[in-house]
Amino acid sequence: MTTIAILLGSGNPNPDPNRSGPSVAIVVNDSVYIIDFGPGVVRRAIEAGLKSEQLNCAFLTHLHSDHCAGYPDLILTPAVTGRITALEVHGPRGLRSMTDHIMSAYEKDIEERLKGLEPAVPEAYAVNVHEIPEKTEGIIFQDNNVLVEAFPVNHGLLDAYGFKFLSHDKTIVVSGDTTPSEVLIEKAKNCDLLFHEVYSALALRTRPPEWRKYHSSVHTSSHELAELASHVKPKTLVLYHQLIWNRTEEDLLTEVMEGYNGHVVSGNDLDVF
Repeated sequence: MTTIAILLGSGNPNPDPNRSGPSVAIVVNDSVYIIDFGPGVVRRAIEAGLKSEQLNCAFLTHLHSDHCAGYPDLILTPAVTGRITALEVHGPRGLRSMTDHIMSAYEKDIEERLKGLEPAVPEAYAVNVHEIPEKTEGIIFQDNNVLVEAFPVNHGLLDAYGFKFLSHDKTIVVSGDTTPSEVLIEKAKNCDLLFHEVYSALALRTRPPEWRKYHSSVHTSSHELAELASHVKPKTLVLYHQLIWNRTEEDLLTEVMEGYNGHVVSGNDLDVF
């Protein structure tokens, strides 16, 4: 079966109703692997044709809220609507504490569903957390469908990772949030799909000085991404977590394509690759 990737959420912290929080689903042989779970993740997954029982394996690039505000949704909604197994989640240090606090916050809800009249499945409410040790670079997960490598990226003070998925027919790399990264270039070389965050270099000039400093320090500009992609040479470069401010998707594409002549797509929610 052909491996596909679904962009469940192409957004960023700004609440755009057309763009859910960052999330990519990789589907191999009916198994689903979720990378990041921003706001709206479960509803987008169902809209994409996935089923609740398939949402049982996830990976988190970093602990910023726009990438994980959908975590309670991913834990609880499929447990109510069809998942029968535990949720396996892989991510940076701090993920276990976050999970414990979520389970505590929803303690009364879970208790009522498991001990009340609802025909609930206890295992569906279990979450098995696999924290990635600091600065890990290498294989963190493998099953019959995929091999997953994590690699550290620079995103400020947080532990942050990109992920490389290798299936029988595709190599897919998800950058997470990062500045241009030599290790990402190495891991993504000649991949089939590269999902990479990006901001408009031209639009950044219109931002206040403190925001210019922030974004240029922990994110990747359109011009930087063009240079990076020229080294990686992915079959398809997908722009997600786009920060364009006062410009358009077309403007952003133009900025990237001025320095890169490969295949570039401006990613939107529910795009399938």
